[in-house]
Amino acid sequence: MESILTSIKKLLGITEEYEHFDMDIIMHINSVFMILNQLGVGPEECFSIKDKNSKWLYFTSAKHVEAVKSYMYLKVRLLFDPPASGTVMESMNRMIDELEWRLNNAADTKPTVLDGDGVRY
Repeated sequence: MESILTSIKKLLGITEEYEHFDMDIIMHINSVFMILNQLGVGPEECFSIKDKNSKWLYFTSAKHVEAVKSYMYLKVRLLFDPPASGTVMESMNRMIDELEWRLNNAADTKPTVLDGDGVRY
């Protein structure tokens, strides 16, 4: 099971052992969890982490967890260490917008369920 904090730190280029920025990164991760909750992604109650012991599986076991990880990284990167290049920032913002749309769409799409008589509900 993969740690949320450790995986985001790795994507940011920070080793797991280097803990100087952990509280800052945790704050940004929790802010993004609030956004994901408002998008309808994850558990009904807003999810948050306190340390590296929180795992992605605790947030969601959904098949779109990899998109959530990408979204989390991009949002945290912009909050924690924004790129100096306007072109890179614009590209990251376009990816964030697309992932938000896709995650929101996936959260709103309810699977078709058939009862014993084949009736959809």
